[in-house]
Amino acid sequence: MNLLRALVTVSGMTLLSRVLGFVRDFVIARTFGAGATTDAFFVAFRLPNLLRRLFAEGAFSQAFVPVLAEYRERCGESETRQLVDRVASILFLILLAVAALGVLGAPLIIAISAPGFLADADKFALTVELTRITFPYIVFMSLVALAAGILNTWSRFALPAFTPVLLNVSFIVMALFVAPYFDPPVLALAWAVFIGGALQLAIQLPALARIGMLPRFSPVWRDAGVQRILKLMAPAVLGVSVAQISLLINTIFASFLESGSVSWLYYADRLMEFPAGLLGATLGTILLPSLARAHSRQNAEEFSGLLDWGLRLTLMLTLPAALALAILGIPLVSTLFQHGAFTANDVLRTREALVAYSIGLTGMILVKILAPAFYARQDIRTPVRFALITLALTQVLNLFFIGWLKHAGLALAIGLASCANAALLWRGLLNRGSYHPAPGWGIFIGKLLLAMGVLGTVLWFGSGAESDWLRASLTERLIRLSLLVVAGMISYFVTLWLIGFRVSDFRRRGADST
Repeated sequence: MNLLRALVTVSGMTLLSRVLGFVRDFVIARTFGAGATTDAFFVAFRLPNLLRRLFAEGAFSQAFVPVLAEYRERCGESETRQLVDRVASILFLILLAVAALGVLGAPLIIAISAPGFLADADKFALTVELTRITFPYIVFMSLVALAAGILNTWSRFALPAFTPVLLNVSFIVMALFVAPYFDPPVLALAWAVFIGGALQLAIQLPALARIGMLPRFSPVWRDAGVQRILKLMAPAVLGVSVAQISLLINTIFASFLESGSVSWLYYADRLMEFPAGLLGATLGTILLPSLARAHSRQNAEEFSGLLDWGLRLTLMLTLPAALALAILGIPLVSTLFQHGAFTANDVLRTREALVAYSIGLTGMILVKILAPAFYARQDIRTPVRFALITLALTQVLNLFFIGWLKHAGLALAIGLASCANAALLWRGLLNRGSYHPAPGWGIFIGKLLLAMGVLGTVLWFGSGAESDWLRASLTERLIRLSLLVVAGMISYFVTLWLIGFRVSDFRRRGADST
């Protein structure tokens, strides 16, 4: 398995999903606007979506994939299939119970999570109805995470990376073509969630059948493998929760600042999601199964080599992305968001947050590469401990920066704390002897800095005056920004090529199963 080719494939699928996500947001805003019904939907979708992030995409995958890779490597096909059957069965039963509780307890859930809705009986009733339609989403998405973990372990990365596209397509189709047939129309969005989740699961079932891992119902609770996964999940849930808690606290801080601060942070974060998702999450996804197999074989050299490859590729792609976001803040924000009520002042304030975020972008993405090295070793407690330290550090930095940098200080606190988290993870791997940096790191960093100098010069002088971007038409901004991005990419990668970098240098075989 060529990891570089897998990275390109998965990144392409992720990019498609992110682009369709922007289209989805645009269509929903255009069709439904902002009002009581959309408030009801977003509240109804919030809890199942939060459970998905905490459980399905985070804790479960971190615990399941390393154990599955170990079984596949050491125990043979029969025992591996038995593990899949039992984990899937237990997971399905737990999810049914959670979904049933969510559907039955929807009035209580909304009363707790949105108590302000109690004053409007119609709004409260609509939110409860929407919650009952969307709550089964957690069942679909947790089973999707199970299927994705299996397929990724078998090095089938493309299909799991494509599946999020289906939810966005479901939203777009239901909002544009089906909503008029519902009363109220916003019910179409709730059914879009249900249908999108079902489609994401359905598309993966034939792929599981082709590799002989389509689960059969076999609920054996006391299976040793099931118990190990459940034991690993407990700290993983805590670790994933830390990021959500940090986001919540930052929102609370921002709510005390001038009006617009929360929105400026939100729009800056949306821009940061592109490199974070395309590079960090993607690399972490394709590295975890190979790292887990290398650890299962007790091949320390292969484990360290895979991690070294991931770190070099991350720095080569993330450092220029961070520099570009910092320099092109005004061109990017004005082109994407300066329409209608989004003013020039909003562009400037969002740029401040974006520059602050960009300082810590490399740290944020490195965490997504370094943490899977611990998960592959079935050590989830260590990254959780570091995440808790990072959470505390973030709040200290918030208090330090917020007084003089306002909302940008909150963004800077997150970035700097992420860099500290990455440093702790890197140091932890070194201390455990799990990672030994390959020779040539000094020369590698020097060449990157040279190429970044060329990139920064091209972007700085090419972007021109900020006031020109704020006054330009959308068409002019799009053309200028496209030319800038292309010029920047060419200057950076041509410089790397001139000083000796070749694509073949970054081809890497994964730790394929024997």
